[in-house]
Amino acid sequence: MNEIINEEIIPEGKIYKGKAFWVGSFLGGPLVIGYLFAENFKVLGQPEKIKWAWIISIVSTIVIFYGAFEIPENINFPNQIIPITYTLIAYGLFKKFQEEKVNEHIKRGGVLYSWEKIIGVSIIGLLVTLGTVFGIVYASDTIKQANISTKTYGMVVKHEIDYDTTNISEQEVDEIAAGFRETGFFDFSMAKYVYVYKNKEGYEITIPIFKGTENSTTGLQPFIELRDQMDTYFPNKSIEIKLAVDYLENVVKVLK
Repeated sequence: MNEIINEEIIPEGKIYKGKAFWVGSFLGGPLVIGYLFAENFKVLGQPEKIKWAWIISIVSTIVIFYGAFEIPENINFPNQIIPITYTLIAYGLFKKFQEEKVNEHIKRGGVLYSWEKIIGVSIIGLLVTLGTVFGIVYASDTIKQANISTKTYGMVVKHEIDYDTTNISEQEVDEIAAGFRETGFFDFSMAKYVYVYKNKEGYEITIPIFKGTENSTTGLQPFIELRDQMDTYFPNKSIEIKLAVDYLENVVKVLK
């Protein structure tokens, strides 16, 4: 009889302990955190909390990756900070909401998931997250490219201005081109290419340069003068010139 009673009080289902949250969170990301919490809540008899575990993990994933993509290229931000931060948060939440019940589950003879299972879940979670993120980035880039338009100025030397039609009007781009002609930036010596973006204060003008120009006083001087002249041409607008190397996102110098 005692043996039957002891078997009956052994809790059913496997569970994830604190170390699983450390490994799963760091390797797999926020979605794995949601999975671990949801599986534990299921075994611990708290089904009402499963939905919130998933909602919070999905929202956190969106916020984290959106924030990561918004970090400017010229800011040196250690890659490890983000996963370390959400891993610490996940472990803290585990200790607050599940650790006591998980320890009780183990004390009563409950079974833990194996490390093979934890690693497997982490890898799958990572692949799902990366696949989703890359899909969103690809779709976003495709849509963005569809909105990019190019205008050419000059009969002999063809200067080009690229712009996003959802961000700035063609008329404004023409006005900027007129400013370039007035300042002499659009001249007959060499074709120029720029990308123009409109912000709340005025215009951001990205200009490709040769690597090393940003460190040369002589090389920077024409762009400083251009910024000052464009400020005069657009007295009610803030003009910001960004100098980029190799590709537009690789901004190496900002002239305000």
